[in-house]
Amino acid sequence: MPHPEIALPRLIAHRGLSARAPENTLTAVRAAHEAGCRWVELDVQLLGDGTPVIWHDRDVKRCSNGRGRLATLSLAGAKRLDAGGWFASAFAGEPMATLEEMLALLVERGMGVNLELKVNRGHDPTTLAEVVVPTVLAALPPEQRLLSSFDAQALARSRALAGPEQLALGVLFKRIPDDWAERCRAVAAYSVHADWRYLRETRARSMKAAGVAMLCYTVNDIEVFERLGRWGIDGVFSDDPGRLVDQGA
Repeated sequence: MPHPEIALPRLIAHRGLSARAPENTLTAVRAAHEAGCRWVELDVQLLGDGTPVIWHDRDVKRCSNGRGRLATLSLAGAKRLDAGGWFASAFAGEPMATLEEMLALLVERGMGVNLELKVNRGHDPTTLAEVVVPTVLAALPPEQRLLSSFDAQALARSRALAGPEQLALGVLFKRIPDDWAERCRAVAAYSVHADWRYLRETRARSMKAAGVAMLCYTVNDIEVFERLGRWGIDGVFSDDPGRLVDQGA
């Protein structure tokens, strides 16, 4: 199965450099770039008015000064929120980023992105894919984009919108199920993304032998990082990739 020629780094900044800046913000991606990261992982979902934004949670309570669900917000309302002050006073006034704004920054910095299609309860996975996929295809070259999701419908619709030579897809699992190969084949997946805490060496090696790229989340410990490397894992998502590099030096 042909896929884009993606040169995945071993370390990908999780939600931007989220150990040092508010997650999923433009500032967190700038910080990742300044720290030498070539790729970032980010989450995308839709506001109530259909605008795609870079955000992880179903609501805005944890990462802003507001309350309420994303599904009830308009872009104007979202832009009134402070999405940085919760992290540290130095980031007060940081706005919620739209997908369009984030893609422009990634293009400017020449960075790659693993964009997770985040399907929280009450959100439509098909609509999310139909909004996000064409926007990403228009903004980034194939070798700098990877879309992933836990949601089978979001992945299926994404694949219907773009073939495997145009768009790499990653299937997200917490615990890798026995039918992982069938689920990957169903969407011509490029990669599997798994929670390292539930991954075993035998499963990791069998997946690598099958030719699927393997990524693990969220790795912030040097011993875990090195162990996964010995198992043949292609890359990991980390809140602070530089720390793993420094510790491993």
